[in-house]
Amino acid sequence: PHFMNSFTNKTRFLHLNKSIFTTFTTAAGFILLLPLIFYSWRCFSRPPQTNSEQKLFKGIVYKRNFGLTARPTVVHVLTIDLSVAGVKALVTPPQVIGKNNSTSARTTSEFLREFKLQLAVNANYFHPFRENTPWDYYPHSGDITYAVGQAISNGKVYSKADKNWGVLCVSQQNRIQILDPGNCPNNTLQGIAGSDVFVKEGESVKSESKQDKPYPRVAVASNKQGNILWLIVVDGKQPLYSEGVTIAELTDIVQSLGAYTALNLDGGGSTTLVITKNGKPKLLNSPIHTKLPMRERPVANHLGFYADSL
Repeated sequence: PHFMNSFTNKTRFLHLNKSIFTTFTTAAGFILLLPLIFYSWRCFSRPPQTNSEQKLFKGIVYKRNFGLTARPTVVHVLTIDLSVAGVKALVTPPQVIGKNNSTSARTTSEFLREFKLQLAVNANYFHPFRENTPWDYYPHSGDITYAVGQAISNGKVYSKADKNWGVLCVSQQNRIQILDPGNCPNNTLQGIAGSDVFVKEGESVKSESKQDKPYPRVAVASNKQGNILWLIVVDGKQPLYSEGVTIAELTDIVQSLGAYTALNLDGGGSTTLVITKNGKPKLLNSPIHTKLPMRERPVANHLGFYADSL
């Protein structure tokens, strides 16, 4: 009896240890899989790789194109008719407190929500900036940032023009100009700057960059009359989904629209396009910040639009 009891106890002990070990390995395996599950969820929540066209608001039409010519590419194009009543632009204002040439960093969705806009996209290049890990980056929302090149909000110039940067200027009459070099006229109500005016008078302007590689892009373009504005947003840095375009390819896209001039804005992980849907921000593209799809980067300033519902 003593032997049998000892054997039974040992068996129970072994079964208990095995159960604990199985539970531990299962939990450890699940924990190890969490980052993959999280990343996969973000990938599956991206906009579909399909062609789509719809009227979003009065005066604003959206088109999504998916192509596989050189590589997977998702391109978003918004046509904005500034002559339609209710369509009005807004650039992120400077900080009220502190240096008047600085802004408080926001994601594009935060900008859209704060100013009750219908459409918004990131705008100027900016500094300071770093991106090391998903938790080690700058700026976070609320941090101080500075736009590069001219920036104007509601007639107030808060970032000076740079002779090497082009500008998009929205006049008090709600007409646009894209100028190179960049210095908006005195009657400018809203203004932003970009690195290159790559289309002038409908013709391609060769980029001086020696590294014209596929990349996430944001561009603004206009017709000759200045009453039509195109926003072109190209997703990138996402293999098998969208790898981006070169400036040469972006030029082809812009010229196919019949644009008169075009300006390249901040791209890369800043690339974000948002609309208001059912009273909430909705991403139209797939931004990629800190290598995470569908994660928005807080940036220095944005270009937004008010528009009436259909």
